[in-house]
Amino acid sequence: MKRSDFVQQMEDSSKVWDFIIIGGGATGLGSGLDAAARGYSVLLLEQGDFAEATSSRSTKMVHGGVRYLAQGNISLVMEALYERGILKQNAPHMCYNQKFIVPDYKWWGLPYYGIGLKCYDMLARKYSFGPSQIYSKGSVMKEVPGVLSKKLKGGVTYHDGQFDDARLALTLARTMADMGGCPMNHTKVTDLVKNSTGYVCGVKAEDKLSGKSYELKAKAVINATGIFTDDIMNMDNGEHKKLIAPSQGIHIVIDRDFLGGDTGIMVPKTDDGRVIFFVPWHGKVVVGTTDTALDSVCMEPKPLEEEINFLVEHSARYLAKAPTRADVRSVFTGIRPLIAAGDSESTSALSRDHYLTVSPNKLLTIAGGKWTTYRHMAEDCIDNAIQMGSLPFRPCVTKNVKLHGYTEEFDHNDHMHVYGSEASEIMALAEEYPELDTRMHERLPYSWLEVVWAARHEWAHTVGDALARRTRALIIDAKAANEVAPKAAEIMAKELGKDEAWVKEQTAAFQELAKNYIVD
Repeated sequence: MKRSDFVQQMEDSSKVWDFIIIGGGATGLGSGLDAAARGYSVLLLEQGDFAEATSSRSTKMVHGGVRYLAQGNISLVMEALYERGILKQNAPHMCYNQKFIVPDYKWWGLPYYGIGLKCYDMLARKYSFGPSQIYSKGSVMKEVPGVLSKKLKGGVTYHDGQFDDARLALTLARTMADMGGCPMNHTKVTDLVKNSTGYVCGVKAEDKLSGKSYELKAKAVINATGIFTDDIMNMDNGEHKKLIAPSQGIHIVIDRDFLGGDTGIMVPKTDDGRVIFFVPWHGKVVVGTTDTALDSVCMEPKPLEEEINFLVEHSARYLAKAPTRADVRSVFTGIRPLIAAGDSESTSALSRDHYLTVSPNKLLTIAGGKWTTYRHMAEDCIDNAIQMGSLPFRPCVTKNVKLHGYTEEFDHNDHMHVYGSEASEIMALAEEYPELDTRMHERLPYSWLEVVWAARHEWAHTVGDALARRTRALIIDAKAANEVAPKAAEIMAKELGKDEAWVKEQTAAFQELAKNYIVD
C-alpha cells in the first residue's frame, strides 16, 4: 500500500480506530502488527521515520542476554531465548545464527565462562542456535585470526542471533499493512484528545510531509514512544512522575579485516561495567557499546569524544591490529529508554524488562524492553489495551505470523537477504532502469535500484530514510554515504514527484546529518 492510502483513511473524520499507537520503533510496530493480526483497526503514528531513533541504533543482535544471566535475571533470559527462536521461525531471512567467542586472558576464565554459557545453552533448549564449546588458544586464533594473542589462554564459543534492526522495523510495518493496519511515518502527535469525562479518546497529529493537521479518534491510545515516553505522558498529566532514565550508547564501525573472520568477539565486562561486542555485520565490524547517563533526549544524538576514544582504546585490547580513529568508517549513537529506578548509581544496572502502565485518564504507556522481546511486549500491550478500551477480546496470533518477505531461499552473505522474497523484484527493476543497475559506491554493497525501491515501495520520503534505514549506507560508511547523497536525492525526486529545490534541500540535510557519523 502507498502512504496516500493511509492518509485517505485518516481524512475520514467519522472513523473511530480501535487503537491509535504513538511511536514507530520496535515496540510500537510490534504492537501495531499484533493488533492488526487480531483483526482490530489500528493506526500507528511516528514523528520521524520508522525506527529512526533508538530502534535503528542497536548492536545488531537478537540475543538472549548473556549479561542478564550474569545478573541473575533468568526469566528475562528465558523469555529472550524463546522470542529469538520465534523470530527465526517467522522471518528466517531476517534473523540468523552468529557465532561469538569469549577470549580468556586469565587462568580462571575458561571454567567460569564455560559453565555460564552451558547454562545459556540449557535455557535455550530447542531454540538453541548451537552449543557452546571451550577452545584452546590455537583454536581461538584460527576462529578469529584478528584476536590479540598476547597472554591469551583460550576461549569459549557460543551462538546468538543477528539481524538488521531498521530493516526488521520496516518489515513489521509492511506486515502490519498487509493485515490492514495503517503505519504512518513522518506524522507527529501534537496533543491528546479527551472526552467529557477526561478520558483519552484520540490524538491531534500533523503530517510533516504535507503540513496538514488531523484530529483522530480511538477507543484506546497507546504511548510506545521510547525515549519520548515522558513527552506524551506530559500531554496527559503535566505532573506525572518521570518514567525514563535515558542512557546514551555509541557504536563504531570498522573494516572486517580487523577481525579476520566471520566469528564475533564478546567481552563480558568493560571499564564501565558493560559488555562489549565485536559483531561481523554487512561486511564490517560493529563495536560497542558505551553507557552514558543523559538529562535530556533528542532524535539525533551526537557521540561524545570520550565515547569514541573508549571504544577505540578497548578495541586495541582485544585485536592484534589496533584500529585508530582514522579507521572508523562510521559512528552511530542511540539513546536507551531505560526505566527510572530511584537512586540507581548506574544506568547499566537498570532493568531491561518492559514496563506497562495505564493512567487514570486511560492512556496506556509501554516502555523499556529490548528488540529481542518486542513480540511479547506487543502481546502484553494489546491484551491490556483491549481491556482498557472495552473492546471484544481476540487472542494474540503473532507466534505463527510469517513476516513480510518470508522465504527460505536466501544467502545471508548477500546483502539482499534483508528483502526476502522481494529481492528478485528489486533486481527486475534493472529492465526499467538499466543505467541504475550499478553499485552506488565502491565501498558500499548497495545498488541505485534499491533507492528506487525504497521510494516506490518502502515509504522512504527523505534521503535519510533511504541511506540510513532502507539501505544502511550511513551506518557502514558515513563518508561514502555522504558522497552518494546528491544522486540518491535525484533518483528519489523522480519517484516522488519532487523538484530541483527538494533535491538541493534533501542533499544538504543529509550531508549535515552525516557529520554526526563521521569521525575525523
